[in-house]
Formats: sequence, C-alpha cells, structure tokens
Amino acid sequence: MEDQNSSSRNYKIYLAILALLLLVLLFWLFIQRSQMMKLVKEKETEKLALQHNLDSLMSEHNKIKAAYGALSDTLKVKDSLIQVNALEIKKLLDNQWDYNTIHKKFERLQKVAQGYVHQMDSLYTVNRELTAENDRIRQVVKTEQNRNQSLMKDKEELKEKMNQAAFIKAYDVTATPLKLKSGGSKEQVTDKASRTDRIRVCFTIGDNPLVPTGKKNIYIRLVRPDNIVVIKSKYDTFDFNGQTLPYSLREDIDYQGKALNVCVNWTKKDNDKPAMKGKYIVTVFADDKEIGTGSFDLK
Repeated sequence: MEDQNSSSRNYKIYLAILALLLLVLLFWLFIQRSQMMKLVKEKETEKLALQHNLDSLMSEHNKIKAAYGALSDTLKVKDSLIQVNALEIKKLLDNQWDYNTIHKKFERLQKVAQGYVHQMDSLYTVNRELTAENDRIRQVVKTEQNRNQSLMKDKEELKEKMNQAAFIKAYDVTATPLKLKSGGSKEQVTDKASRTDRIRVCFTIGDNPLVPTGKKNIYIRLVRPDNIVVIKSKYDTFDFNGQTLPYSLREDIDYQGKALNVCVNWTKKDNDKPAMKGKYIVTVFADDKEIGTGSFDLK
C-alpha cells in the first residue's frame, strides 16, 4: 500500500515538473515571438525609412536635372550610374533583410548624387561665365560693327565729298564778241550781231590738289538764243553722263593742279550766216562735269 502511494506521489511530481517545464517553454516561446515581432517591426520601419530616403534622393535628383535643362545632358553617364544604383537598392529592399549592405550602398549613392550636384553646379557656373563672356564678346563685336559701319559711312561720305571736290572748276567765264578788221589782223569789241566775226571765251581753271594732274580735254558749248548749239562740224561731239553732246570749241590743257588761264576763239566762216540777236549761253565741260558757265548778248 505504501509502495502504491509512493508511486502516485512520484507520478504527480513528474507531472508537476513536466507542467512547469511546459510553462517555462511556453513563456520562452512567447518571449522569442515578442522579440521576433519587435525585430520585424524595426526592420519594417528601417525599410520604410530607407525607401523614403531613396525616394527623396531620387526626387531631388530629378528636380535638379529638370532645373538645369539641356545642361544635364553633359552628365548622362553619371545620371545613368545613379539610376542603376537606385534600382539595385530598391530590389534589395524587396528581397533581403540585410540592411547594413543596403545602408552602405545608399551612402555610396548619396555621395555619387552629391558629386553630380557639385559637377552640375560647376558646369552651370562655367556655362554662365561663358554665356556672359559670349554676351560681352557679342556686344564688343556689335559695337565694333557699328563703329565700322559708322567709319564706312564716314569714309563713303568723305569719298563722296572728295569726288565732288576732286574736279577742276572754271571761274570767271566770259565771252567777248569781236569784229575782225584789216583782214583779220585787228579785233574790235562789238555787241552787234551783224558785226560779230569772232567769239573769244576766256576763263580761269582753279587750283585743286585733289584733281589728278595731266592732260584735260576742255569742251565749250555756245548755245544760241533759239537753244541751238553753235558747231563747226557735226562730228564735234563729246560724251557727258552717258549722252553724246555737240560742242562748239575744244581746248586740251596740261593741268598740274595750279590755276591756269584759258582763252579759246570761235571764228565765223566766210559762208556762215550773221550771228543771231539775243542772249547766248556759254557752258564749259571737263572730266564728265559741267565746270563753269557764262553768257553774252548781241543786239
């Protein structure tokens, strides 16, 4: 009987020990589960933080690219490197719990992104300086072009003035009607048309250092009151501003830039009709220009 009671007590003790061990095991499992849940939560929080930081970094990177516009095309290789690393980190966040590795990769990505920003700032600064320099150069070129245009205009105006000034001028153009006596050996001034046998045209060629020296052809036109040019021959013509004009007298001179007195005679032929009464116009031409004019009257 005592043996039976002793076996019953031992059994109860074993059950109590077993129950206690079970309770201890359950408590340990509870503790482990709690720690595991806490670790999972911490990892999830860390994952979300890393994801947020990655998204923020890429968002900022894309804003910088957009802000710099076409200039960002010069750093395409570095931009591609940033994009590839960001994609790799995203895959790691989805597939593994080793956030130390991900942290290290993210830190490297941050450095690359910072380097990208620094390089972009440097390029922008250089580009801005080059743009400013180009603007300055363009302004200088424009100023020089305006200055050259102004100089060209002044040069053309000066050339025009010189062209206008670079021709000889006939001053004091006079025409004196003369009557010939003693077979033409003597002359007498007259104002009678019927007595006029000769017209003496005199003038002074002024000095002008701008005019090329050398031979000059002087043409004189005597225009009658009826606006007809007095001529010796129908072949006596000269070119003037693209026209062919008849002339009454021609005199060739050797011009050396100094003042020169010139007198030329027109003498009536024996078979010529008497001179016409009225006002005659005398015009002198040289070097394709009208260089002087005068007049006289016959009664």
